[in-house]
Amino acid sequence: MADKPAPKKPANDRQAMLEALAALSVDASSPDGAVSVSVNTDGVMTRLRVSEAVSRMSPAEIADTVMRTYQEAQQGSAKRSAELMAPIGNAGYITDRLRWRLGFTPSFQEAGETVAPVSRRPPASTENVVLKDRSEEPAGPAEDELPEPAESDDQYYEQGLRYRPSW
Repeated sequence: MADKPAPKKPANDRQAMLEALAALSVDASSPDGAVSVSVNTDGVMTRLRVSEAVSRMSPAEIADTVMRTYQEAQQGSAKRSAELMAPIGNAGYITDRLRWRLGFTPSFQEAGETVAPVSRRPPASTENVVLKDRSEEPAGPAEDELPEPAESDDQYYEQGLRYRPSW
């Protein structure tokens, strides 16, 4: 006796699942309430809130608290998404990604580790320079150095459609 294929879910059940996934938002807060994070069904951060408590924290502590809270929210989102998608089965790429999100652990800073400030410009070096630094040069040619167009736009378009062999 051959197994019968599973009956297809009615369209309204699928639509309800899609709407529930689209509306899904999971919130997580750090134990001290310093950081709160919201994520959507994909685990993408949609909101980050910090309280005055972060003013007493070092930059490394703030970063770690944000990452830990974000991880907690992502895992909650993955669990809830898996629950909503359970009726369609647990095989496939999407459920593999949900399993991965459940096991993901971000790297955290070591105690006492400092983060170097981001520099807007790389340090000046004359070795292996590919681009010429033109920051001290004028922005462009002077007004009197601009070439005159061979014909005005009006003249060009009045002549209609043309073919040029160079095209």
